[in-house]
Amino acid sequence: MLEHITPVLLTYNEAQNIVRTLSRLAWAHDIVVVDSGSTDGTLSALERFPNVRVFNRSFDTHANQWRYATEATQITTGWILRLDADYQVSDALITELEQLKPGTPVNGYVIGFDYAVFSRKLLSSLYPANAILLRKGYFNLRDNGHTEAWQVQGPVATLESRIVHDDWKPISLWLRSQRRYMQLELESCRVSQTGLVHWLRLRPPIMPISVLLYCLFGKGLILNGRAGVFYALQRMVAEAIFSLLLLEEQLRNQSDCSKANYSG
Repeated sequence: MLEHITPVLLTYNEAQNIVRTLSRLAWAHDIVVVDSGSTDGTLSALERFPNVRVFNRSFDTHANQWRYATEATQITTGWILRLDADYQVSDALITELEQLKPGTPVNGYVIGFDYAVFSRKLLSSLYPANAILLRKGYFNLRDNGHTEAWQVQGPVATLESRIVHDDWKPISLWLRSQRRYMQLELESCRVSQTGLVHWLRLRPPIMPISVLLYCLFGKGLILNGRAGVFYALQRMVAEAIFSLLLLEEQLRNQSDCSKANYSG
C-alpha cells in the first residue's frame, strides 16, 4: 500500500526536526510540505529531499492550513499520512503500512504514539492516539482549541505499530508558542464542554498541580529520570499558563465590575 500513500506535513521553523522526520519517509514517491514562513533553515533542509514538494501559505488556523495541504496541493494518491514535523515513522509502522490493502472498506486508521524527549523514549505520555492515515475525500476538519480535529467519514481501524513523537526544538520556542496555544484553549473552553479535565482547568491551580503529579507518579514518568521530569514540567507549565490567563481574565472582569458599581 505504500505507493498509494502521500505523507503530508506542516512546517514552521522545524530545522531541528525535519531531516530526521523525512529520512524515515524515503519509501514515499511524493511528500507534500506546507510551510508558513520558516526562517531557520527549514526550507534549505527540504531542498535535500527530491521527493518533497514544498508549498508556502501564511498561517491562520490549523484547520485551514491542513485543509489547504490536503485539498490544494494536487495529491494523486488515494491515501494521506498526516504528520507533524517531529513525528518519526517507525520501521514496524512502515512494514504494517506496506501490508495494508488500499481497497479495504476502511476510510481511516488510528495510530498510537510513543513519546520521546531528545530521543529518550518515555514509558508513557498524555499524547493520544489519533486518525493519522486517511482516505482522501473521506474526512472533515475543524479547529479545536490550539490545534485541529479530524473526523473520518465511515469505518475506522487501529494499527498496532506506533509513531514516535520527538521534538528537538529548544524550550524557549516551546514557551513562546504556549502563550498563543493556551489562549486558544481558553477561548475553546468558553464553548460548552464537559468532563473532568474541563472541570479541573476552570479551577486554578488544581490542573497544573494535578497534571504534574499524574505524569510523574500516575504515568510512572519519574522512572524516566530527567526526560520524564522534563515532560511532566512541560505539561505543568502549559496548564499553569492556561490558569494564569483564566485568572487574569476573571480578575479584570471583577475589577471592571467594581469600577462600574463605583461609578454608578
